[in-house]
Amino acid sequence: MGVEQALPHIPRLRRYARLLTGSRERADDLVQDTLERACRKWSLWRPQTTAVNALDGESSGLRGWLLSMMHNVHLNRVRVERLEEAFDDELDTAVGLHAGDSSQQSATRMDIEAALERLSPTLREVVLLVCVEECSYAETAQIVGVPIGTVMSRLSRGREKLREFMSSEVASDGGARPNLRVIKTAQAVNEN
Repeated sequence: MGVEQALPHIPRLRRYARLLTGSRERADDLVQDTLERACRKWSLWRPQTTAVNALDGESSGLRGWLLSMMHNVHLNRVRVERLEEAFDDELDTAVGLHAGDSSQQSATRMDIEAALERLSPTLREVVLLVCVEECSYAETAQIVGVPIGTVMSRLSRGREKLREFMSSEVASDGGARPNLRVIKTAQAVNEN
């Protein structure tokens, strides 16, 4: 006995899948997924002999096992599709509410990235470690291999340069001076 026993049942599986999905392409996918699952789970199948199966010439109950498996695969797909649709709807709603903010935020993010690229590598790495990665001054000093005082100095100069770069970019665009806030994390507050 082997997986080859499932081959004669493929036309029935396709017919049932077509009725479940209403689409030839989706039905073929469902049949394929069912057969793949049957191959993985073949060791779980136990042949059954009943009077009804004996009359039909089928002594194994394999068709019922495959159809049941197909039904379960289909239900799992429907559940996943519903969850994805609900997630997409929530995402669309959230993006729709903040669409104006999103374009402004992405422009600001691009400006900040450009300003970071203009910083010297020594200033950039300290700014990124402290501000983005939220490393403490001591951790940053250890990572970079300089004293804590040097980290604090580089951070101060890096932040000032970023303000200058952002101000010059905004001024060239005819806008107002950017509102760059210094945000201290709880870790940074505890160290100072």
